[in-house]
Amino acid sequence: MAGIQKVIVLGSNAFCGQDFIDLLLDDPQYEVVGISRSPENPDFRLRYRERGDLSQFRFKQFDLNDQMDPLLRFLDAEKPPVIVNFAAQSEVAPSWNRPQHWYQTNCVALAALVNHLSQSDYLERFVHISSPEVYGQCTGVVSETTPVCPTTPYAASKAAGDILLELYRDQFNFPLQIVRATNVYGARQQLFKLIPRSVIYLKMGRTIELHGGGQTVRSFMHVRDVSRGELAVMAKGRVGQIYHLSPLKGFKVRDVVERVCQRMGADFESSTQVIEERRGQDRTYILDATMARHELDWTDAIDFDEGIDEVIDWINANWDEITSHSLEYVHRA
Repeated sequence: MAGIQKVIVLGSNAFCGQDFIDLLLDDPQYEVVGISRSPENPDFRLRYRERGDLSQFRFKQFDLNDQMDPLLRFLDAEKPPVIVNFAAQSEVAPSWNRPQHWYQTNCVALAALVNHLSQSDYLERFVHISSPEVYGQCTGVVSETTPVCPTTPYAASKAAGDILLELYRDQFNFPLQIVRATNVYGARQQLFKLIPRSVIYLKMGRTIELHGGGQTVRSFMHVRDVSRGELAVMAKGRVGQIYHLSPLKGFKVRDVVERVCQRMGADFESSTQVIEERRGQDRTYILDATMARHELDWTDAIDFDEGIDEVIDWINANWDEITSHSLEYVHRA
């Protein structure tokens, strides 16, 4: 999309948000403003911090739940033609404990944001990062027209937010684009996620727990492949469209952990333990990304083993820093 100068990235501390910012900064046409409810993450969690020149980038701190009015005033002053929204209360299992927190961020705050932006005269595209979790229990290949059928509070809150955005798209011509990407991995990911956690546990000699024996099938894709897809959607995707980003095949979680063990020279059987399955765990996510591949000329390019090696190298290089942080999910309302 020609003429874009300013892109505001909501949720700039998010794993995918920070990588998307780094990709944007490869192109001098973009002026990027990152917004997060927390101060900027430490440097080892932010890929764009490895750049010597950050003159294209600014960071602002706003909490969507507690500082919506000043955030909206800031957006009106900046008048960005494009907003990319990574901001969300994520994680599936903890959403059963405090579902109201997930709905507050993923629905209530989003409603205030979209209602205001729908009346603006500057917004050309609102790229909303959704989740395949909204589809619930699925078998086979899932297309962009598959009805949502969430099975967890997290998924239900994301589905509700998506439906609200689509309502504004239909009633007010809100310039919505929705992206649903498969399971993302890579260096700088949250430490409790499957691949970095497996690497860390192997280095510590801790046993890796496999929920339900790790039989759930997931499609794993490197974060930079996802960022390239999101940029393609933003730059040349159709307004009003949902786009899937996914590789052509999936892996059992068990097989992913076994690959990590192989890359680190560890014995899989002695390094893992089977425990009961999570509540509401969906069995399969194989997303059909044909539309993105054909319309946007997008494809995933990073080899899975190469990506795992990158995670291992990142953890080794930042071991002291990593071990000073919590290895578990820490909830924040």
